[in-house]
Amino acid sequence: MNQTLRKAVLCGALAVCLGPMVAFAATEDSEAPGRALARQTVKNDAQKWITTDHSQHPILKQQFSSPEEVTKACLTCHNQAAMQLHKTIHWTWKDPADPSGETGKGGLSVNNFCISVGSNEPRCTSCHIGYGWKDKNFDFSKAEKVDCLVCHEQTGTYEKFPTKSGYPVTNATMFEGKIEFLPPDYNAVAQSVGRPGRDNCGTCHFYGGGGDAVKHGDLDSSMAMPSKQLDVHMGTDGQNFDCSRCHTTNAHNIAGRIYATPASTERKSLLEDDLTPKIMCESCHGAQPHKTNQKANDHTDKVSCQACHIPTYARINATKMHWDWSTAGDKKREVKKDEFGKADYDAKKGSFVWQKNVVPRYEWFNGSIRGTTAKDVIDPSSTVRVSWPIGGIGDPNSRIFPFKVHTGKTPYDKVNKTMVIPKLFGPKGSGAYWAEFDWNKAIAIGQEYNGLPYSGEYDFVDTEYVFPITHMVAPKEQAVACVECHAKGGRLDHLEGFYMPGRDSVQLLNMGGWAMVAASVLGVVLHGLGRFVSSVGRRKE
Repeated sequence: MNQTLRKAVLCGALAVCLGPMVAFAATEDSEAPGRALARQTVKNDAQKWITTDHSQHPILKQQFSSPEEVTKACLTCHNQAAMQLHKTIHWTWKDPADPSGETGKGGLSVNNFCISVGSNEPRCTSCHIGYGWKDKNFDFSKAEKVDCLVCHEQTGTYEKFPTKSGYPVTNATMFEGKIEFLPPDYNAVAQSVGRPGRDNCGTCHFYGGGGDAVKHGDLDSSMAMPSKQLDVHMGTDGQNFDCSRCHTTNAHNIAGRIYATPASTERKSLLEDDLTPKIMCESCHGAQPHKTNQKANDHTDKVSCQACHIPTYARINATKMHWDWSTAGDKKREVKKDEFGKADYDAKKGSFVWQKNVVPRYEWFNGSIRGTTAKDVIDPSSTVRVSWPIGGIGDPNSRIFPFKVHTGKTPYDKVNKTMVIPKLFGPKGSGAYWAEFDWNKAIAIGQEYNGLPYSGEYDFVDTEYVFPITHMVAPKEQAVACVECHAKGGRLDHLEGFYMPGRDSVQLLNMGGWAMVAASVLGVVLHGLGRFVSSVGRRKE
């Protein structure tokens, strides 16, 4: 049978078997229980939650000479806030489920973008919710070191300087000769505080890894004021959610995955538990979100909502997909701009590949992600999975889930066979790579700083790092079509261990199926021929 006919028959079969799923897209909103339930959860008037006007508090009208003084003023009323925040991942940067303290960017975890924090604190901690984490001697117990303003101020004028360990500037200061940072008006920003908005969260989460859209393929500056075409939940012309609408909080703990700890261990709707975090799709939409008897409802136990409803990521801004540290150091290399206007090279960091409208990679995922630390032994003969999702078809908590996979070439110890933590940031004379461009020296200093051995021999290894894709939920009309997965070479072609109609085939079953098709066609032909002969006979009579 030729390929065209085969495709036509396949599409016809899928239309019969999966037609109800396609029909769902054309139904009225009110006919989808998941949408009806969700509408009950989004009735929100932010003003109802405001119980004080901070601009009226005398203590916030005093003259402030440092940001710590603002924090002390905040704590006179919010006297539990610092103690609560000190227990959160946003403060420790460590996995609370790991008693060794080694997992997390505040520990010995490594990645394949900026590699690791240890010995590079003044640069990395510009995204820490504190002041003064410049080295490993930072006192995490001090309440006044908490930065209340970065999450709560609403003027949009408060900025931490990129290399000042979380502090704003005290005088007008240029960064890399391009951007001028001004000292904050502490009275204005302190009196503006309110519930965190997407700009507060985006200050760090849109620009992690050293720039806009570097890390997360689904979180970048385009999500600050998106249309509902980009994200139906956060779209300013749609539901207009801010981040905390789903990332609910409890004593400053913000709902979401923490390394190997899933965002939620139970898939409950608000009807089952009105205090459940709203971090899961099921929280608002339920476990059977589509119209009754829709085929799509049969997928929810194995396929995540995100897999179908986020067809691509990086739909507005290109995201960094590959970072090759091995090419760094060539100060004479010409820097070119790609089709997205992004630089393909930086002498300090190496070469990059950026992409836009990227189709995710799909993996089984139970909400837990494991990572590699600088103590773990690796196999440099193959790609090192610096982080990877946990899950499998036999795990009832696992679903097929979309991911961004960031690849790279990252330094490692050739003898000890471990990933290394180089000192990247620092002035000349400090041994920092970005100052002296000596990998051996930078690795030796970084490893010693972190209490790790170094053989003196390094090389670069291929690496992968995963990011779950959960934002940029497209309108339902743009959901992934059935045949994009149920086809040979489709989106799920690499996933094994289960039978998928349209993708997989069993020769005996195929022969039986085509025999039934042939018999059906023959039956139709014979039936038609019989009716024709019978009608001719009746006319002769």
